[in-house]
Amino acid sequence: MANWELRNCCNHDQLVFLITLAFCVIVILALWRTVVILPFKLVTIFLHEASHAVACKLTCGHVEGMQIFADEGGMTQTRGGVYWFILPAGYLGSSFWGMALILASTNLLAARIAAGCLAAALVIVLFVAKNWTLRGLCIGFIVILAVVWVLQETTKVRILRYIIMFIGVMNSVFSIYDIYGDLISRQVHTSDAEKFAEVCPCPCNGVGWGVIWGLVSLIFLGIATYFGLVILSQG
Repeated sequence: MANWELRNCCNHDQLVFLITLAFCVIVILALWRTVVILPFKLVTIFLHEASHAVACKLTCGHVEGMQIFADEGGMTQTRGGVYWFILPAGYLGSSFWGMALILASTNLLAARIAAGCLAAALVIVLFVAKNWTLRGLCIGFIVILAVVWVLQETTKVRILRYIIMFIGVMNSVFSIYDIYGDLISRQVHTSDAEKFAEVCPCPCNGVGWGVIWGLVSLIFLGIATYFGLVILSQG
């Protein structure tokens, strides 16, 4: 039975979950401007752009191509679809995937499924990639996931759940940080939020939408933390 009130929190598994989550946030922020976590930043940008692509397909549009750049930029070329649905899907989708991956890390089977789905998505995108940065990212992370999977199954180096959690936390943190960077510290007028403000009839500018999306990202992270603790309370 689910312990929705989180009575007697926290047991060993819950403590490990919270400590690992906090450790991931600290490591990501501490190494933010280093090349150490650049591959994880790029896979986060991949999920951001993939979310645009999924939103395009869901609204009967056509994805013409996807690019990711070494300077941490990305672009998804679409035709048709519902533009006001496609634009916010990048940040909100990235936050959603972050939540899903964090929750998947609470269980080995779920972590295996998440790793398999991520690898499958990378394979699919490999065929629509328009530049070698994205192709290299796809190939590199497919290899990394395969190596981690083999280590998980054949040795005592069992880090698959932690890799999945790290990618999940990276998505959550990156979404919030990127919104802040685009709209507050650098005022990038070509950001998704600024474009969305132009097409949305609501009386809200790009910064306002960025703040709203940032709050949604924090809510997703909070939901992931709460439900992660609920799941682990049953262990």
